[in-house]
Amino acid sequence: MDVAKISEAKDLQTRMERIGAHSHIRGLGLNDSLEARASEGMVGQSKARKGVGIIYQMIKEGNLSGRGVLLAGQPGTGKTAIAMGLAQTLGAEAAFTSIAASEIYSHEMSKTEALTQAIRRSIAVRIKEETEMIEGEVIEIQIDRPASGTGSKSGKLTLKTTDMETVYDLGGKMIDALTKEKVTSGDVITIDKATGRITRLGRSFTRSKDFEVVGSNVKFVQCPEGELQKRKEVVHTVNLHEIDVINSRNQGFMALFSGDTGEIKPEVREQINTKVGEWREEGKAEIVPGVLFIDEVHMLDIECFSFLNQAMENELAPIIIMASNRGITTIRGTDQSSPHGIPIDLLDRLLIIPTVPYSEDEIRKILKIRLEEEDVDMSDDGLDALTRLGVETSLRYAIQTITTSALVCAKRKGSQVEAQDIAKVYSLFVDVQRSTQYLQEYNEMYMFSEKQDKSLFASRASVPMSVINVTLKLMAASNKFQLSHNRSYGAIGSAFGC
Repeated sequence: MDVAKISEAKDLQTRMERIGAHSHIRGLGLNDSLEARASEGMVGQSKARKGVGIIYQMIKEGNLSGRGVLLAGQPGTGKTAIAMGLAQTLGAEAAFTSIAASEIYSHEMSKTEALTQAIRRSIAVRIKEETEMIEGEVIEIQIDRPASGTGSKSGKLTLKTTDMETVYDLGGKMIDALTKEKVTSGDVITIDKATGRITRLGRSFTRSKDFEVVGSNVKFVQCPEGELQKRKEVVHTVNLHEIDVINSRNQGFMALFSGDTGEIKPEVREQINTKVGEWREEGKAEIVPGVLFIDEVHMLDIECFSFLNQAMENELAPIIIMASNRGITTIRGTDQSSPHGIPIDLLDRLLIIPTVPYSEDEIRKILKIRLEEEDVDMSDDGLDALTRLGVETSLRYAIQTITTSALVCAKRKGSQVEAQDIAKVYSLFVDVQRSTQYLQEYNEMYMFSEKQDKSLFASRASVPMSVINVTLKLMAASNKFQLSHNRSYGAIGSAFGC
């Protein structure tokens, strides 16, 4: 196979990622003064993002732990997106754990144990240790291979610093490691004496003028000074739950890969907390509280809320961010009602950040971002149609229409998604409001259905069912897509030419 094709295939493989509901989120989209911008995949919700940005600054400075934040708003107003933006802003090394409240009921363990494990996964420990390192510039690598082609390889490695030069004998494993890292003469490398790990730091400045092909990504570094062998501080970051698992299972760290960790005894956690405390006093470790995000928090019951109340008072506690789309509703496990389905005593501990519905312009910007993320080419008329669909139905319905309308466009061999493709998808897949209206009209035909008070659907529009049952006509020659603002789905049908 051609080398260029192999390289192209590898590049394609690195670019391939699954597209998720929030895969377009890259951060909170805030500038240095915490002003919200339409960037990093975030649009709208300026006040909510600024509030979370302040929380981020406090987390970054280490001034906030054991606190709670509630993102409260209607469905589809970006609560989970804001939490994902915070996770992206914190970075890959931050201890960020995301769970759905209903997850704790499906584990083969108690509810409080599941919450405890989630909390301890959200607390990072930076462990510092010193190790023997060899650091220098490679002068020469000599590799001797057996004439027969079989048997162990041997060789010599010449390293130097500005003060000294030494020749090291190489075994087979070290030769393989050097070959894997593609180390050549003129590279500056480090070798961990304990593990034999080789790290290529870059090219020496003394070789910067050599006549050789140097790529734009080549890094030049100074030749090390002093002794070749030196002691360096290495930092390992793990979370408390990983330490719990390692110390509670006979197979040690391999238990991390077995999947089911089971319940961990409180005595083990107490011993680990004591040991980590000793490391902190000796300067060997640092506690870094992370973030635990609990989505659909109203699904927790009164026992879980009581546990969280107590857990937030613990010295080793992360920031707990919750999200709920409920209004005043019953607290699970009781017959009492409360805002967001959360007990008042816990609500009093939380910083509550509200989210508001998106405007038409914001919906349009979000849809444009999703079109780029899903690599769908859509005409201006199609985008107008999709935006109005998002306003009249919901943003989530409009987003789900993108891929399906692209498939309809591909079937007719079109180059751009047009309004007529969106009309076709609209005729095939009903939204929540039309589905609700259908159930209201044909409730008696379903098994075990309970006739509900029509006042429950007062906020829903009256939908002529002919809109669902007939095939929508193609757009008029002008391809204009206009919906009235009265949320009447008869108006939506007429907008498509029905």
